[in-house]
Amino acid sequence: MPSLKIVCMTSHNHVTLAFETLFYSEPSFLVRAPGRLNLIGEHTDYNDGFVLPVAIDRAVWIALRPCLDRRVVVRSLDFDESVEFSLDDMQHGIGWAEYFKGIAWALQDEGFKLTGWEGVITGDVPIGAGLSSSAATEMAAARAFAAVSGLDWEPVRMARVGQKAENQWVGVNCGIMDQMVSAVARAGHALFLDCRTLEYEHVPLPAGIALAVLDTSTRRGLVASVYNERRARCAAAARHFGVQALRDISLQSLEEKCRRLDEITFRRARHVVTENGRVLEAVKAMHAGDVLRLGRLLNESHASLRNDFEVTNQALNQMVECALKQSGCYGARMTGAGFGGCALAIVHADAAQIFAGSVVECYRMVSGLNPSIHICTASEGTGLVMP
Repeated sequence: MPSLKIVCMTSHNHVTLAFETLFYSEPSFLVRAPGRLNLIGEHTDYNDGFVLPVAIDRAVWIALRPCLDRRVVVRSLDFDESVEFSLDDMQHGIGWAEYFKGIAWALQDEGFKLTGWEGVITGDVPIGAGLSSSAATEMAAARAFAAVSGLDWEPVRMARVGQKAENQWVGVNCGIMDQMVSAVARAGHALFLDCRTLEYEHVPLPAGIALAVLDTSTRRGLVASVYNERRARCAAAARHFGVQALRDISLQSLEEKCRRLDEITFRRARHVVTENGRVLEAVKAMHAGDVLRLGRLLNESHASLRNDFEVTNQALNQMVECALKQSGCYGARMTGAGFGGCALAIVHADAAQIFAGSVVECYRMVSGLNPSIHICTASEGTGLVMP
């Protein structure tokens, strides 16, 4: 059996000890914000559609205390770097600190009065793997500012603040799914989210399953232009059909009224329309405890992302193929924006470790790469933890 790399959750003791070593005192607050795994509903969020993510037991942690002035000082254990900025004079830069500046800017732009703080951050959400380490960092930063500034924690509003920070400060034109699930998730449940209204429902995961995150060890490259092209195609299709967004059109209408729509734009739209349908079916399957149906929907989602939306790559396809060969696997697909990063699989809980080892061996043989397998549980959303 090949060696298996399974990443364990960073304990709060680690970040607390680092804070005490750096600042010679105990932290006043300890914040945890989870990454997320999207079960199904890919590239539907910015089309006002439906998504079904879960918060996972991989998280960003911040230990902190308030400052008497309006400075923010943050030490990153993962990047071995420190940053400092004033809430009264924030300038754009590059790197991980922009998430903290962006949250501070967005909160103040919304009228919140902020207090400065100093703290230490670490996390075990793989960066660039499609598990939204950025949204976890944003929600952790928002919770930190709320704690030291005495603000009420309003998860949905703070998710909007996180999206605003990423859109307008960081410069990534993302939807709101990642921030929402990190903010409002419930342990043991997926989050069925309407990305237009932000209405949501906590849907229990079927009993006896495990969520396997299959990291291909490839990372998304220069995909911003490709992502923007996909969004532009979707917007063009919506205009063609005279609707606000693709969530407003049925598959039947799409097929009946697709004349004068070029083939590529049609296929992009078909993915979004059918993916919205798959999310609704997945919610029904989960309420019924029908894990076989849920698995088939994941398989159909991957095929659509590969063939119609064209955002998989060789590594993701190989990983999904390896997963589907294993006994105990109900279904698998790529997750995240695509072009690298992670796939996910729903597996029988009792077979999860054997499944993981077999996938590692299979993927190494076909790709020559060393993957990481994370066996995850659905965790609680952003909150304060006792130091």
